[in-house]
Amino acid sequence: MNKEIKRTTISELGEFGLIDRLTKDIRIINDSTFLGVGDDAAVLNYKDKQVVVSTDLLTEGVHFNLMYVPLKHLGYKAVVVNLSDIYAMNATPKQITVSVAVSNKFSVEALEELYAGVKLACQKYNVDLIGGDTTGSLTGLTISITAVGEAEKENIVTRSGAGANDLLCVSGDLGGAYMGLQLLERENEVFKVNEKMQPKLDGYDYILERQLKPEARVDVIAAFKKIGIKPTSMIDISDGLSSEIMHLCTKSGVGCSLFEDKVPMDLQTKQMAEELNINPLVAALNGGEDYELLFTLSLDDYEKIKNDPDFTIIGHMTEAGEGINLQTTGGSSIPLEAQGWNHGK
Repeated sequence: MNKEIKRTTISELGEFGLIDRLTKDIRIINDSTFLGVGDDAAVLNYKDKQVVVSTDLLTEGVHFNLMYVPLKHLGYKAVVVNLSDIYAMNATPKQITVSVAVSNKFSVEALEELYAGVKLACQKYNVDLIGGDTTGSLTGLTISITAVGEAEKENIVTRSGAGANDLLCVSGDLGGAYMGLQLLERENEVFKVNEKMQPKLDGYDYILERQLKPEARVDVIAAFKKIGIKPTSMIDISDGLSSEIMHLCTKSGVGCSLFEDKVPMDLQTKQMAEELNINPLVAALNGGEDYELLFTLSLDDYEKIKNDPDFTIIGHMTEAGEGINLQTTGGSSIPLEAQGWNHGK
């Protein structure tokens, strides 16, 4: 006999009771957090550091589909996508605020699952949850997270510092999150037709994790410091490689040559693309949510990264007049277009 799952309505606790329940076990771990949850506002003390702030909004039906996204994974991912923006500035995240708008279809226990993911991400990345807000919604679930980080002024990296002849580099591999999404969407459509059909997900753990539980590249920031390099520009890959290259080029006032055969992709990404009759390069260029770091380096730093297995040199920056071009394996030069993507669709 199945044990009945307890479902507490939010109205039973009220807003303040709900906040107390979701935040009761929060412990402060950063010295810069002077006062966290529990007052009208948080108090932060950064002394002589530069403060870096980023906000992201995730909306049900646009950025995620709860038919196949577990709430705990969603909470974790919502934090990670914000922390990734802080790392993209070569900074260290220290605090987050979390605000949610929820409809009455969500129970208190469901929100506890969401917050379990939020707290897990905070623990992994040594970040304090210091506040936020909760409110009602007529259209489902919306999550807004603001991340606050710190950096020494001389260490901050923006999108605008790239110069002609700089190396264009990327961490990890690309296209996996997009192909993971395509797989989930395919199986969800099958489920709509026949709820008795079990989803066919075996053998694709990597791309599913890339979509459902991505990680921010804190290790890359640590690697920069260890090997003694500072990128001339940097951005995280949330909207696809082509879109992010365009951002760097526009802000830095340069062009770019991207080499098709240098774009790193995992075997599962290529296999799923073949299964769905999608060009894997399209997934890397116009997919999204890989949360890898795209950065430029001076040629002087080439020797420091050339043998690092987690960095790939995928092109170089050019004079602005040369444009932004994809150099194909067939020897053609094609203007790169930034299509970006509609998250979760």
